[in-house]
Amino acid sequence: MEQGRMAKGFKKARQKTVRTGSKVVCVDDRFPPELLLFYNCLPIKDRVYKVRDMGVGLSSTGEHGEIVVYLEGMQNPCSSVPPHPERGFAEWRFREIEPPAEEHEQAEELVEAEA
Repeated sequence: MEQGRMAKGFKKARQKTVRTGSKVVCVDDRFPPELLLFYNCLPIKDRVYKVRDMGVGLSSTGEHGEIVVYLEGMQNPCSSVPPHPERGFAEWRFREIEPPAEEHEQAEELVEAEA
């Protein structure tokens, strides 16, 4: 019974994955005020964005190692910490609402083939 719970939790975690090229909705736009000094623009809750890239960046506390997303139409300054990546946004702030176009097309072809 415990394994069933773990499998369900794992499936939910996988469903939340954000990928390059996917459309996402911002689910958390609460940023510490001091973070505004480091960004040109910030995402807004409930708005839809497209992920242009992903990488390993800095957390809001300045620690390296957080998975971050970079959004189309938002270009932010680079970090002063080597290797100087662009400042992105934590992946957990977003929920995927549409997979990348390539994956979306493959799913449609699969549905058509089954019909």
